[in-house]
Amino acid sequence: MAEAHSAVAFSFAITHEGFDINYDQEVLNLVWNSGVRSWKKRLARARNGIRNGVYPAHIQSLWLITAIAIGLHFGGFAVPFDLVHRILVHLPANTVNWQVTACFFAALVIWLSICFTMRYTLKLLLMYKGWMYESRAPGSKVSIKTKIWAAAVKILSSWNTPGLYSFQGSLPRLPVPALHDTMQRYLRSVRPLLDDENFARMERLANEFENTIGKKLQWYLKLKSWWATNYVSDWWEEYVYLRGRSSLMINSNFYGTDAIFMNLTNNQAARAANVVYLLLGFRRLIERQELQPIMVQGMIPLCSWQYERTFNTVRVPGLETDRIVHYRDSNHIVILHKGCYYKVIIYFKGRILRPCEIQIQMEEILNSKAIPLPGEEHLAALTTMNRSKWAEIRNANFARGVNRVSLNIIESSAFVLSLDDEPFEFDLARPELLDKFGKTLLHGNGYNRWFDKSFTVCVGTNGRVGFNAEHTWADAPVMGHLWEYIFGDDIYGYDEAGNTKGIPEFQPPSPTRLSWDLAPLQPQIQEATLDATKLINDVDLRILVHNEYGKGFMKKCRLSPDAYIQMALQLAYYRDAGRFSLTYEASMTRLFREGRTETVRPCTIESAAWVKAMEDKNSTNEERIQLLQSACERHQLGYQDAMCGRGIDRHLFCLYVVSKYLEVDSPFLNEVLSEPWRLSTSQTPHGQTPKMDLKKHPNCISSGGGFGPVADDGYGVSYIIAGENLIFFHISAKLNCKQTDVHRFAENICKALADIRATFEQHFSKRICQGETNTNGTASTKPNKAK
Repeated sequence: MAEAHSAVAFSFAITHEGFDINYDQEVLNLVWNSGVRSWKKRLARARNGIRNGVYPAHIQSLWLITAIAIGLHFGGFAVPFDLVHRILVHLPANTVNWQVTACFFAALVIWLSICFTMRYTLKLLLMYKGWMYESRAPGSKVSIKTKIWAAAVKILSSWNTPGLYSFQGSLPRLPVPALHDTMQRYLRSVRPLLDDENFARMERLANEFENTIGKKLQWYLKLKSWWATNYVSDWWEEYVYLRGRSSLMINSNFYGTDAIFMNLTNNQAARAANVVYLLLGFRRLIERQELQPIMVQGMIPLCSWQYERTFNTVRVPGLETDRIVHYRDSNHIVILHKGCYYKVIIYFKGRILRPCEIQIQMEEILNSKAIPLPGEEHLAALTTMNRSKWAEIRNANFARGVNRVSLNIIESSAFVLSLDDEPFEFDLARPELLDKFGKTLLHGNGYNRWFDKSFTVCVGTNGRVGFNAEHTWADAPVMGHLWEYIFGDDIYGYDEAGNTKGIPEFQPPSPTRLSWDLAPLQPQIQEATLDATKLINDVDLRILVHNEYGKGFMKKCRLSPDAYIQMALQLAYYRDAGRFSLTYEASMTRLFREGRTETVRPCTIESAAWVKAMEDKNSTNEERIQLLQSACERHQLGYQDAMCGRGIDRHLFCLYVVSKYLEVDSPFLNEVLSEPWRLSTSQTPHGQTPKMDLKKHPNCISSGGGFGPVADDGYGVSYIIAGENLIFFHISAKLNCKQTDVHRFAENICKALADIRATFEQHFSKRICQGETNTNGTASTKPNKAK
């Protein structure tokens, strides 16, 4: 391995013969190129800032309006509001040059007026959420109001090609729901969880809160919503993430897996190199704001704010609260292999290294005989510690000297990549291999992931990849978008031998080992390693591949696939635990500026009635289907409310924060915020980029990802609807809890899905026998009316 330069870039000394100047030409070139690159990025940011500021208008339209103003003025016609003559009064003379200048300023005023009129018109249009509640079922009619609204949005949003942040100024603010509405939604959501006595008690607490201190807290919250960009996101980031003191590993970070049905190459260095190159390409799209914003139904934009911190970002531990640090630029990544850390330059001679050149760097690391320095192999275990303990260690031992330099290299890197020394295997006949794959990505061995970084890419010896991501900076759909983008191009990146395509133009910079002085830290590193091992040994993970059927059958039943799966999870949990439990499903609020997530509560009065009907042998299939339809409709309404800013939990959370600032105690809020989420669920989205053509490459889809259990006596369930006949479930739970078992719960999910399907198939068969079919040849799912 190449060692770091021992000479400094520039030095001089005064001798009896005069000045003695020494400099390193290569290092000075690196400094110069870095400066040029930095200024190019600043100019690009300024240009994009102007473009986004006037969107949906186009900046070139300014010159058209200027030409029209000049033509009108010199043609003897008055410019609107006589702006030219009003401006000329304040100019030094009335010459032709000054008249042209006045025409330009008049055109500028008119152009800016048009720009802001278009922008705020689009903002007013995007406040309308009626389209969300209209049925999308085949044959259903769209209201005239929504048709007119859609046409207006389409015209304004297609006026100019948007950049990544073009719609940010046009997105509406997240509204504060009415206090009474939130109270009623909350009470309805807990009704199936409480008996009559406890529900009456909770109803009294809610009414007391609403009629007393709740009004004052609501007023402060509305005041914040008028002043802040988003009344939830900053508090959510600070109090839910940054002030959390528990380990990031398992408790907060999440993971994503490879496209397991596709084996592009078995060459670890080649796969790592191509993935690094594609990730850097994605970073460039973000920096240049060339990444297209995600548009719902092709015209309604989602907030892109979270993309800004995807790369060059780290969560720095603090004694009381952590902080997110985002570096404007980084020309290196950090590689972790067999306990050794390497700095790898990825920008050289004015461009990003190509995959074939990065592969040379990867092979150099893999072929290295280097051994870890004392304490280096287990160093990353410090990032799994209690955040306050890690902050104390960091402040005492990484604030100066070689440790500070090396830690800064890791934290300022674009991202961290771990070249693992074990394969990531998958075989449908051996489900334990996929389970192990997921565990490896969720926590590794406790010290081969840098859990503070925005994400760590993991590459197995057989060329399969995955990631482990920190949760504070963004939510899972952002990493999902990035991961889809990678797969969209990754399939074309290898030759027949499994190497990256292309021929290197030059020898890339050799990786450089990071230096450490960790001798005083041996006890702390050992303690962190032992604590991490205890956490790892206490979590179990099961990745269920359900290939009996998928969204194809669910759509045949005319039910939302997400609602269908959530009802199956309710049935599975009831059979597993013998009771209903507070259930969390993550929804997004990115229809609003700086929106993140909201909670959908799938356990409803309707879902509980359906579950009980499924367990009642005396219930008919018609009754069960009718109850399931009602439960799915209620779930859809809850999801729509959450996306439209009418959720329950973020509103209550912010009211709770205000109460703490005012030092006001609320028994109602204390009880609500302490309720455990024993079933925490999330759907992994896909189809966020047009680059992934699943019809052409059906095996290109990832198997999704997962997270650790939220409650010690509960389950964490993530799922991805991967196709017409494929669903992946990632199920986690604590091993020390006797009430939970991921393998048992996976079996209950399979049985629940099978029972729902059997119910519909028996119903279909009965309808066919009776000759009652739809025009598309499928049996009607509507039950007979009572005769």
